[in-house]
Amino acid sequence: MYQQIVILTGAGISAESGLRTFRDQDGLWEQHNIEEVATPEGYANNPLLVERFYNERWRQFHDGSIEPNASHIALAKLEQEFEGDLLVVTQNIDDLHERGGSKRLLHMHGELSKGRCPRSKQTFVLREPFGPEHTCTCCIPAQRLRPHIVWFGEMPIGLDRIQHALDSCDLFIAIGTSGTVYPAAGFVDTANHHGAQTVEVNIMPVDRHSQFQYHLEGKASELVPRLVDNILSGKVISDLL
Repeated sequence: MYQQIVILTGAGISAESGLRTFRDQDGLWEQHNIEEVATPEGYANNPLLVERFYNERWRQFHDGSIEPNASHIALAKLEQEFEGDLLVVTQNIDDLHERGGSKRLLHMHGELSKGRCPRSKQTFVLREPFGPEHTCTCCIPAQRLRPHIVWFGEMPIGLDRIQHALDSCDLFIAIGTSGTVYPAAGFVDTANHHGAQTVEVNIMPVDRHSQFQYHLEGKASELVPRLVDNILSGKVISDLL
């Protein structure tokens, strides 16, 4: 039934795997001001603090208790069995989609498992937390790698590719994201403008200002596998309601 699908995932899909979200209700990121640990200026002022902040997240991801949940696995199944075009765009910096089996994936906010050369922008996979020994191999002299994270004030990764996919998709699904921060907040408007069906999957009740045509309320781990099975069987979103 559908030919081109774009899926946006946010913190909610990882929270079901046991990952804490960075931002607390008081606006702090793990007891730090955003300006300290999530901006280029903060990194320039205190790179050791920023590295320590992301190293704590890195250890959480790799403590052995965090695993992909049913929604990650269902999206990988959709990728493998769907005959049309599919792009999963995630706002998450963890690797749970990859570990769940997804390959057609774009990390618009970067990846915690990588460091980036500040000069060439080349990325390098990190097998251990950040330290002074992590330098690039692309420059002379070698540059100290920075976290491959999109901070506030920086441009998200792959926006041209995302825009192209949204312009031509016939189904856009947002899973576990509040959809209030731009540019991701504008994805639903773009999809609607081009005639796609738009669906929100969220544990929170629907916002009365939501631009999504359909809203599925509940846990992603329960709803996404069902949604994927319906898509693969040729059903439309309204069959779920």
